[in-house]
Amino acid sequence: MSILFSGRATGATAKKISLMQRWWMSWTHHLRQAIGSLGELWRTPLASLMTIAVLGVSLTLPTTLHLLVKNVQSISGSFTQAAEISFFIKDDATEAQITTLRTMLSADPEIEQVHFISKQQAMEEFSQLSGFGQAMQHVADNPLPNVLLVLPRNTQPQAAETLRARIEQERIVEFGKLDIAWLERLDAMLLLLRQAVLAIAVLLLSAVLLIIGNTIRLSIMNKKEEIEVMKLVGATDAFIQRPFLYTGVWFGLFGGCLAFLIVELMLWWLEAAIGHITELYHSHFTLMAMSLSEFMALIGIAVALGLAGSYLSVSRHIRAIEPTGP
Repeated sequence: MSILFSGRATGATAKKISLMQRWWMSWTHHLRQAIGSLGELWRTPLASLMTIAVLGVSLTLPTTLHLLVKNVQSISGSFTQAAEISFFIKDDATEAQITTLRTMLSADPEIEQVHFISKQQAMEEFSQLSGFGQAMQHVADNPLPNVLLVLPRNTQPQAAETLRARIEQERIVEFGKLDIAWLERLDAMLLLLRQAVLAIAVLLLSAVLLIIGNTIRLSIMNKKEEIEVMKLVGATDAFIQRPFLYTGVWFGLFGGCLAFLIVELMLWWLEAAIGHITELYHSHFTLMAMSLSEFMALIGIAVALGLAGSYLSVSRHIRAIEPTGP
């Protein structure tokens, strides 16, 4: 017997029941239909697996692109030094004045970190990096200034520029330097990447809706005669629709789990190659996998798409099926 007829009570055997019993019977009936719809998938394994595979692959691409943006943002976080503002201190500033300014900036809530480079440290670093170490020993006076490196909490270009202009008003500060162009390019690239991911995700998730809706439509057409018989004996549209809705939920659940497995396999496969590249650049970057909240969001979106796709299909086609006369 099909799941469409499972658990149906006839009017002759119906009895008056309490509200609690009615609630319990309703949940029991939903559970039976959910398990029955899962059995329908099991009875057509090839068609079900093909549908689940298509859904899994369709969900894999937006999930992979989301992880790509996540890892790129993580990499860009290691480039926060690009947002550092260099403040060059006047030559006549005393150590007490410099210390006072460092303390004030360290307590500023808009500043993440303050680092002081003395003119002696700057000269030593310049000598090592430039290769003119021996020549610099013959320089009598150190021409390099004292420098304060300030890392803002908000690394957005406009916020960093506002902070630079404010600190530049300090009396012992000669001027501040910030590479706004680099920050603007980095921010623009991340914004473009997020928008591209959003556009591709919308297209692919729409395709998932169409795939599930078409699959449910074919299932309804295969059970057209059975649905007509059910309507003849008084079954409502909601009662007939419920197993198909659960079928869409199962498709979404299994498709989401398959997408998660594919993404994890891709990350495992790429991990060795990325590890080799990071060793060449003496970096410690590691790929960021999906978190538990992201996994739950993926499953939730997949189930919601399955339910929505099946509902759009059954609400149209089951209503159009009516018993015909002899």
